[in-house]
Amino acid sequence: MSQDHDDDLSDIRASVRALCQQFPGEYWRALDRERAYPTQFVEALTKAGFLAALIPEEYGGSGLSMRAAAAIMEEVHASGCNGAACHAQMYTMGTVLRHGSAAQKQKYLPAIARGELRLQAFGVTEPTSGTDTLSLRTTAVKNGNSEYVVNGQKIWTSRAEHSDLMLLLARTTPPDQVKKRTEGLSVFLVDMHKAKGLSIKPIRTMMNHATTEVFFDDLRVPAENLIGEEGQGFRYIISGMNAERILIGAECIGDARWFIEKASAYAKERVLFGRPIGQNQGVQFPIAKAYAQMRAAELMMQEAARLYSEGKDCGAEANMAKMLAADASWAAADMCVQTHGGFGFAEEFDIERKFRETRLYQVAPISTNLILSYLAEHVLGLPRSY
Repeated sequence: MSQDHDDDLSDIRASVRALCQQFPGEYWRALDRERAYPTQFVEALTKAGFLAALIPEEYGGSGLSMRAAAAIMEEVHASGCNGAACHAQMYTMGTVLRHGSAAQKQKYLPAIARGELRLQAFGVTEPTSGTDTLSLRTTAVKNGNSEYVVNGQKIWTSRAEHSDLMLLLARTTPPDQVKKRTEGLSVFLVDMHKAKGLSIKPIRTMMNHATTEVFFDDLRVPAENLIGEEGQGFRYIISGMNAERILIGAECIGDARWFIEKASAYAKERVLFGRPIGQNQGVQFPIAKAYAQMRAAELMMQEAARLYSEGKDCGAEANMAKMLAADASWAAADMCVQTHGGFGFAEEFDIERKFRETRLYQVAPISTNLILSYLAEHVLGLPRSY
């Protein structure tokens, strides 16, 4: 039976929920206060094989479908946990899987699948270019035939302090020497432990996201660490972003479910003026609307995952899934705080933590405005706006 049907994913969902029960709200609140990395949680997910879901069995992974991978991340978030600490371990390896050489796949993928290597850092965004990736300034200049020398800076590189490898996008050909604007960028695998000339500066944010700024000062990267063909890196990165969009969408669906379940339970239990507050339409209607939004986004996310699993073009669906799911989770978060009143701001209820965490997805890993621009131009045929 196909792994793509939700009925077949019930065992996976149950296993994820059981694992997450070992990491209750107290665990996450303690980490949040210290801005600490959830090492135990990540190790548990790794040991269970969940983070190797999308790695083929021939490389020691689980060889599951995108539907199954999405179900894993959805249940993590629906259980009150946070997969942002490690979700890149699932999809970042896709660039190596799709575009790496046979030797690179054999060297890295089995170790990533076993959890012996963490590939969680994705060096793309820069302070000056932001989401205008083609304007990035980090350069990789070839030095003989054996290495590249990297200079530049990346920002919002999450989990850099907790990764063994970084997938790095850098310019190998100056922009005035390429025929197409999308050419001249290359992708490298950087060994974070052997790297000299690399420094990491943590950035403290409103949520515990382990994000950083990374500086490269004559960093030497072996030529054998180039992924695919020199100058074609932008295409390789783009091809991996659909998986990212779908999995982030699944996380947002999970967040929305958590907020809706939390609000529904409280609305049934909280009695004011002699009746449960959930009996009032002013309380129950926002919960019901959030549920409808979540279900609609869920359908788009599942459609995107289906297309991805079938090897079909899913760019529009993956982007819409991420946008609709992020909107649904944010609406549910706002509703949940409103339902709880003052208690929604109390740390012990976990709502304010999840509220901060889910707000990120209106902005990252791609802003809602860029998704709308993509749909306008590539789906509706409107003139390019930028």
